[in-house]
Formats: sequence, structure tokens, C-alpha cells
Amino acid sequence: MCKTCGCSGSHSHRPFEPVTSRISIETDLLAKNDRLAGSLRARFERGRVGAVNLIGSPGAGKTTLIEKTIGQMRDVPIAVIEGDQATDRDARRIAATGARVRQVNTDAGCHLDADMIARAADELDVAARSLLVIENVGNLVCPALFDLGERAKVVVISLTEGDDKPLKYPHVFRAATVMVLTKMDLAPHLDVEPSRYVEHARQINPRITVFPVSATLGYGMDEWCGWLRTQVGDAR
Repeated sequence: MCKTCGCSGSHSHRPFEPVTSRISIETDLLAKNDRLAGSLRARFERGRVGAVNLIGSPGAGKTTLIEKTIGQMRDVPIAVIEGDQATDRDARRIAATGARVRQVNTDAGCHLDADMIARAADELDVAARSLLVIENVGNLVCPALFDLGERAKVVVISLTEGDDKPLKYPHVFRAATVMVLTKMDLAPHLDVEPSRYVEHARQINPRITVFPVSATLGYGMDEWCGWLRTQVGDAR
């Protein structure tokens, strides 16, 4: 008889690992990331680089938003770090706009971290007085936990995702400075009320700034790009 569980088998059991061990490891990992992110932030500030971290679900429209942003802000140097588990498809889309881009593949990883950003920024040799756009891995959970040295987190959500996303994933909306509500051109074809997305986001974060946009039609892009210019301007 097994002395651990009382069953009739002759198997053995591995020692129980306290939950506190896992919490300690996760805390150490986040602390290490935060230290590097702090160094990155200071580096970006010295170089007067405005870095923004775009977080959103797969299909929210992050890459299209970046493409259209680059096209509308030709007077501002823009570099892009693309995060995906695999392929360089998004990086190739950004490269086609003429912007400098570096693809970061995380394999099984669900988010970018500060070390990945530091290495990608080294390879890009990000110019002073420029905008650095980081497109995080498609995910509303893990990316919100990791500081990348950015000036602001931007959560990107589309009208097709449902207005309850802020309530289901509160941490990222609480951490974000800005919410971009994409695919506004689809509103007449969907049974949705855009104001509900804003209402729910502000239940979580009353101070969040919201930009409703249609990147394909250009709706709201002036306001969005205007805010991005203030990030570069503040950095200067």
C-alpha cells in the first residue's frame, strides 16, 4: 500500500512543492524585468525616444493601425518592434511602409519582456527624437504584467471583440494610458454600441484616454496620431 495516498499501488509520490515557491520565482522574474525596464526607460529618455507598447488580442487590428500610423506620420522617424510567437509576416508588412522594423519571435512565450526589447532596440539602433512602437504578442493577460521601458501602454480593442472585454481583462485596461477602439467602420454592420466599450473601460480606469478609429478609412487617425506626436514632443 502507498503510504502517501493510501491506495493499493506501489507507485511513489514527488514531494509537495509549496505554492509560495512558485510565487517567489515569479516575483523574482518580474523584479529582474522591472530593473532592466527602468534602465531601458532611462535610455529612451536620454535619446528622447517616445516608446509606446501596443497590447491587444490577435486580430484587434494592431498591425494595420501601425501601418496607417506610419503613413500619416512621415515627418516623424518611426521604428517598430514586432512581437509574435512565430513568423515574420507582420515585420514584412511594416517593412513595406519604409519604417525600420525588428521581428521578435517568442516561440511558446505569450509576451515580450524588457530583455527582448533591449536586444531589438540595439539591433534597430533607434534614432534620437523618434517614435518607437512596440507591438506586443496578441494577448490581453501576460503583456500587461511586463514593463518594457515604454512611456505608455496602449490597449487596442476592436468592435468585433465584445464590449465586456474591459470587465473580463481589467488589469491591462487599468495599466493602460490609452485605449484605441478599432474597426469603427464596422459599427453599422454589427449589433454593438461603441459607447458601451468606453463606459466599461472607464469603469476600470476612469482616466483612460479613448481614440475610436477606423484605420482603413482614416476615421479618428488625426486624433490618434496627434497623441503620438505629444509622446515624441514630451520626450524631446
